[in-house]
Amino acid sequence: MTERSTTHAAFSLERIYDASPARVFAAWASAEAKARWFNGGEEWTPIERVLDFRIGAREHVSGAWRGGTVSRFDARYHDIVANERIVYAYDMHLDDRHISVSLATVTFKPAGAGTRLILTEQGVFLDGYDDAGARERGTGGLLDRLGAALKRRDHG
Repeated sequence: MTERSTTHAAFSLERIYDASPARVFAAWASAEAKARWFNGGEEWTPIERVLDFRIGAREHVSGAWRGGTVSRFDARYHDIVANERIVYAYDMHLDDRHISVSLATVTFKPAGAGTRLILTEQGVFLDGYDDAGARERGTGGLLDRLGAALKRRDHG
C-alpha cells in the first residue's frame, strides 16, 4: 500500500525578454507558438498536445523521455488578461503516478522596449514524490527556451 503524504513548495522566476508584452503573451496563447518552447527538449518526444487558451478551458501535453517515462501535464486556465496575466492550475503525472498539483501565475510587465516576465508557482508534491528542486529548474529551462524561441522568430 502506498503511504500518502504531501510536501509543499513555492518558487518565483523572472526573465527579461527583448520582445513586447504582446509578443511574449502570444507565445503562451498560441498552440503553434507554445509548441516551439514548452517541451522537454532533445531528451523528450511529444505524444499529444492540445491547447484551448480560454478561461475555464484546458491544456494537455504529454511526451516520452528518452528512458521511456511518459510525462503528462494537464492544466485548466482560471484567469487570462491579454498581455498582462495568466493564472492556471495543473496536474503532473509520470507514467500512471500523479506526482503534483500546482497553481501558477505568469505576469507580463513592460521593461523598456521588452518584457519582464514573472512566473510564481505554488505546488504540492504527492505521496512521497521527492522533487528535489527539479520543478523549479525545469520551469527555468522552459523560460530559457521561450527566450530562444522569441529570438528565433526575430531572425527568421
